[in-house]
Amino acid sequence: MIAPLKPDLVTVNVDGQEIAVPKGTNVIEAARQLGVDIPHYCYHPKLTIVGNCRMCLIEMGLPAVYPATKTPILDPATGKQRINWMPRPQIGCATNASPGLHIRTNSPQVKDCREGVMEFLLLNHPLDCPICDQAGECKLQEQATGYGRGYSRFIEQKNVKPKRTLLGPRVMLDDERCILCSRCIRFSKEIAKDDVLGFIDRGSHSTLTCFPGKKLENNYSLNTVDICPVGALTSTDFRFKMRVWFLKQTNSLDTESSVGANTVVWSREGAIYRITPRRNDEVNDTWMADSGRELYKLVRADNRLTAIKVNGTDSGLDLAVYAAAQIFKASAGAIAVVGSGRSSVEEQFLTQKLAAVLSASVSLVSRVGAGDRILVSADRNPNIRGALVTGLIASLPAQKLTGLAAQIDAGQVKTVISIGEDLVAAGLTAAQLAKVTVVYLGTETNATSAAALVVLPTLTVFEKSGTFVNQQFRLQKFAKAVPAFAGATDDLVVLAKLAVAAGANVPAPDLASVWRTLAAEVAGLGPMAYANIPDTGLLLDATPWSALPFIEAEALHYQPTKPSAAVTA
Repeated sequence: MIAPLKPDLVTVNVDGQEIAVPKGTNVIEAARQLGVDIPHYCYHPKLTIVGNCRMCLIEMGLPAVYPATKTPILDPATGKQRINWMPRPQIGCATNASPGLHIRTNSPQVKDCREGVMEFLLLNHPLDCPICDQAGECKLQEQATGYGRGYSRFIEQKNVKPKRTLLGPRVMLDDERCILCSRCIRFSKEIAKDDVLGFIDRGSHSTLTCFPGKKLENNYSLNTVDICPVGALTSTDFRFKMRVWFLKQTNSLDTESSVGANTVVWSREGAIYRITPRRNDEVNDTWMADSGRELYKLVRADNRLTAIKVNGTDSGLDLAVYAAAQIFKASAGAIAVVGSGRSSVEEQFLTQKLAAVLSASVSLVSRVGAGDRILVSADRNPNIRGALVTGLIASLPAQKLTGLAAQIDAGQVKTVISIGEDLVAAGLTAAQLAKVTVVYLGTETNATSAAALVVLPTLTVFEKSGTFVNQQFRLQKFAKAVPAFAGATDDLVVLAKLAVAAGANVPAPDLASVWRTLAAEVAGLGPMAYANIPDTGLLLDATPWSALPFIEAEALHYQPTKPSAAVTA
């Protein structure tokens, strides 16, 4: 195996501190590694450089050499190589690390430049911070406090621009707040591949707008809201709903497909208000699809299951588990388990334990849609690979339960345990469903829950913790964001009780206990523990499944952006 090449390191000096960074590293990123903040607006580590806000002005110097011989020019006072400082400040975002580079970020000249830039940015900016959705996470507020003069010399009338302009169904523009950083324009063109935004007019009258006949309506439009440094772009769904400083942040995952984009769930008092992307350069950079931001609405959907039922009558958990155990005994040898690619790794492990003790056949349902070649893959299950890793299945599932349907028609299956799957939607007819006894675990009402003898309401991904394995075979964890919906029980608890009632020996239904057993029994997971899985995930060895024809292999899927050296290391 060839060892990876080491980066070509160069030493740069930031405010008297030296640091070795890969050649070409953006100086904003190099300074950040030393804990030095270079303020900026237009710069974004995943977008191209435009250098139009000028907030990142710095002083820059290079080692002095004799032009003819290129030998160092020494300072007679110190004996060290002299530094030639440029007479005018330079923009940090367009400056890359080179050998011997010196920069100053806190000199009087730099401070004066920043104060001047801030004064210009605030000339026409409205004083509506108390009602602005960006309050609490506004870079203009923060940098005006940290780098501004604290007063204004402007006495003329402010130039008023349009407010409440819909750029698309999910994005609202308050144009008078816009500081013309162009982040949204570059994102739409470079990442979403939907070149729809641009500036019109000049000077103080410059305005952000859509091209004639177009709207900002692609499935990534809300990323422009995320990266807007001010309150110019706001989400129509979140607008005026809640102040961000009241919200709790919980790390989670986008479960709409196998990409597994990293997210943050923002909640307060048991209610979720928004979902935003979380940076993971190996998976989704700093982006996510708009469709994944609406998944939190499943928590309080009108069709949530709210009561445990046995034969249509409300029941308790232990009574329902006992009833299910009696069903298992009565149909021993003729039981099928329909697992889920939406279950967590831990839930799939306990599902496998339940199926093994019942000698039941196991099926999963494949969900396939059109991949967008960005962050929504063709595989719409978030955890098919988890089912492979845990041994719940040995091959890729079909889209319909044709095999199970044939077994039911042949009288080989008398009981079906469905883990969150609507069997009718998965291909079984109402007549076939009527031939079997159904034990259903799930979050929502459907044809299967209506036909089930035992119904056990379980949790959405926002109400529990666990792990998924994404399309890269990266093990990623998500955390509980809100309390369980009234009447629902943790999937691990339900599965463990069913398995124990069936005679299996399973760990206690908590993540720590399940992971101790997982690490001991599942190849490739030892010696892991849930608490030790990094926030960016762990890449598993995909060799045992590398020959399987995963749906993503049929088309290009998203590859994390690798910015040029002019952007980041």
